[in-house]
Amino acid sequence: MDTQTYNAALADLRGTRDDIKRLRAQLAQKEADRARQIVPLAGYTKAKAERIAQAAGLSVADVVALAPALAPDSLVADSGDTRPESTPAKATVGPGAADPTALQPQPGTSAASRTTAPQPAPVPASAAPAPEMPAAAAARNLPSIPEGDQGDAWFTHTSGLVSTRPNFTQQARSTLFLDTNTGVLVHRNQTHHLDLGHRSAADILTAVFHTIPDGAERIYITAGDPWHRDTDDYPYLRDAVAAWLNAPTPGWRTDTGRGRDRDAGHFVHARNPVGRYQREDGSQHVEIRSVGEWFDIDGDDPHTVRDAFVLLWQALRRHWTDAVIMGSPSQTGRDLWTRTIPSRGQHAEGFPVLSEELRGLMHSTAGQGRNELLLPPRVPEQLPQLVEYDRTFAYAKHTWKSPVGTPRRVTAATFASWSEKEQTRALYGCGHWQVRVTVPDTWNHVGLLPAPAPGDRTWHYPAAPGTTFTTWAGGPEIHTALSNPIQPWKIEVLDGILWEDGKPLDDWAKKLKETWTNLSAQAHFQGDAQQARAAHLASRAVRAILLYGIGAFAQRPRMVTGTTPRTQERDVPPDAEIIGFDDELITWQKPTGFGRDPNAHPEWSAAIWSGARAALLSQRHRDDNIYAGALHTPPGTVIAFRTDALYLTQPQNWPYHHQPGDYLCKGHLTGPMSAPTTEEELLTLRNAGRTSLTTTGQEI
Repeated sequence: MDTQTYNAALADLRGTRDDIKRLRAQLAQKEADRARQIVPLAGYTKAKAERIAQAAGLSVADVVALAPALAPDSLVADSGDTRPESTPAKATVGPGAADPTALQPQPGTSAASRTTAPQPAPVPASAAPAPEMPAAAAARNLPSIPEGDQGDAWFTHTSGLVSTRPNFTQQARSTLFLDTNTGVLVHRNQTHHLDLGHRSAADILTAVFHTIPDGAERIYITAGDPWHRDTDDYPYLRDAVAAWLNAPTPGWRTDTGRGRDRDAGHFVHARNPVGRYQREDGSQHVEIRSVGEWFDIDGDDPHTVRDAFVLLWQALRRHWTDAVIMGSPSQTGRDLWTRTIPSRGQHAEGFPVLSEELRGLMHSTAGQGRNELLLPPRVPEQLPQLVEYDRTFAYAKHTWKSPVGTPRRVTAATFASWSEKEQTRALYGCGHWQVRVTVPDTWNHVGLLPAPAPGDRTWHYPAAPGTTFTTWAGGPEIHTALSNPIQPWKIEVLDGILWEDGKPLDDWAKKLKETWTNLSAQAHFQGDAQQARAAHLASRAVRAILLYGIGAFAQRPRMVTGTTPRTQERDVPPDAEIIGFDDELITWQKPTGFGRDPNAHPEWSAAIWSGARAALLSQRHRDDNIYAGALHTPPGTVIAFRTDALYLTQPQNWPYHHQPGDYLCKGHLTGPMSAPTTEEELLTLRNAGRTSLTTTGQEI
């Protein structure tokens, strides 16, 4: 084969690759259509998962994952224990013996004693073991801590990596606000009208720096989403965004970072990307960002958006004299938090970062918000109403206690050796527990604990009576499962991570809550409509600072995105995933593991997320002595969970005092209506309910 033939073959191969990508997009759409066809079949009383699986070309497990009501009665959904067979996962149970790690509550006991009462568990020699889930139907297993010295070595901190109070002041960046639909640019108190051409990155940079010669370091796009202009030309939205970011920008190149700013290169995101550019001679640096990172825009002009950022900065300065609004809410949130680290006394030396092994474990076993849509026959085919309750500023409710200090391992044997009081204190403390869970035989409500589901980083919440599964969960959820108002669940502790209780986020969160309260009040009482709207947007930005600041502590594995000319395809890293391409460039990404981030604290994020998920199930309003949450509604009335929101078929008389964590009725749609079977259908009904509540002014 000569060079010409080789190059021609490579060109043919690229064409085949392009065809495959387009076909994959079509296949993904067909698979989504198939899933939508399967879900309604579960409503047929004689439906069998086996027959549907055969007709759909799927495994029984795949069908059951789409329609849990079709789970065969013979299956026990046990995701299994990943420990070596030679090592017992819990204390040995034999005839006449008790399993000291089984937290099966006794009727009539107190909440404290119910959490740890040992239960006799005689097992006749002739008793048959519980049937195992077939391999084809097995859910993914979550990782465990290795036994012995190997696992014990995880329980330490990363050398030389500590969160400390900064000894410098962030430098504010000059910022512009641009509506790419109208070409309106707001710079300080001045308004300009730009010709943005085709709205490419090059067109925007040229127009902005021609109008403002000194330029700016940050351009917020308030409307227009120019990175979506060519979506019809690409199978995936992300591909269109990557192509827009990486298109030629004469006189500019991709930024490589500067000074303390370690951000370099573009950030490819389907909705809120970040383009980072610098002059060819390095004289100027600029970011193009979406204001959607901070709050949702509802037709607001660039003037109102700028006013919102001014109000936000002024409000933050009342609590942080050196506050600077950075590019994103997560960056701003973590920077403000570091400025609350004590300069003297306890923790003055900072907060050390966990070992990389424990950070990896937390990343794999601690999910974020609960997102679950319940389908018929678990809910009615026809809904009388759809009522949306959203927990106001929810995460701010769960920052008062967080893990600190060197973590301690609590094995099943160690837990079993403790007194009932010690066990209860541990479960009420800051911990992350590997447990085996059994749903009561008479359970008829929603699931309580997350379980690993088939797929990548997905969770579901088993609720079928008798189901057994192994998972990881935080203390708040374990407590809810044991002390819920309906019926306690059986919990067996297999392993655990326990920290001291501390308040590393308390000062930070209190200041943000006060800022949010002040801006919310300003939005309510402000006489000028534009300033009232700006104050409302600023209050939403405070929410984003706390929400995404907490998420930033989780520190997911870093992904590096890069581009390679198609003529140099061999230079694409061998472990990279190609995420987009056009006639000139190949865009790829690859994981690089956990970076040396001194502010990585996934244990804090996990504790807050666990508390928020538990509060969706049950939350006490002490002043009113009333409980709210999904478990305080009749069975069959919960339609969906969506991070901080509940969707119900009945209105509830839950108190609302405009405090973080309170349930606010945000939508009310009167039926009858068909129960949603997809997220798209749920969101359509949600939006209609919000519009109905706003236009009718109904009170619930």
